[in-house]
Amino acid sequence: MKEKKQINLEIGQNVRQIREAAGLTQEQLAEILGLGEKHISAIECGAAGVSLPTLTRLCTSLCVSADRVLFGARETDSRRTAAMQMMEERLAHLPERQFFAVKDAMDALLPAMEIRPDQE
Repeated sequence: MKEKKQINLEIGQNVRQIREAAGLTQEQLAEILGLGEKHISAIECGAAGVSLPTLTRLCTSLCVSADRVLFGARETDSRRTAAMQMMEERLAHLPERQFFAVKDAMDALLPAMEIRPDQE
């Protein structure tokens, strides 16, 4: 049996974390990326590497940076910071019209929650 490469194990763990943070199953991610569910499983367990086309589709589809996939979340990241980075990455990939629709929704939501932008 072929030994798993450390880099594949690390990237696979990052892919799993990103998939779970997006609320997707392996089957759903496979469908989004145009891969088989077994291929996603092999990537996540480190048995297979991620090709550049797959990396590109993953980053584009889930609005995450290649750095996040390849290197993972920084160790100093808190859960909140990691979530904010993922949100920022997703927002950065939205077309202008959708970006401002999200901004308008947040502007309407915060007062409903009695939270002003200047409050911490």
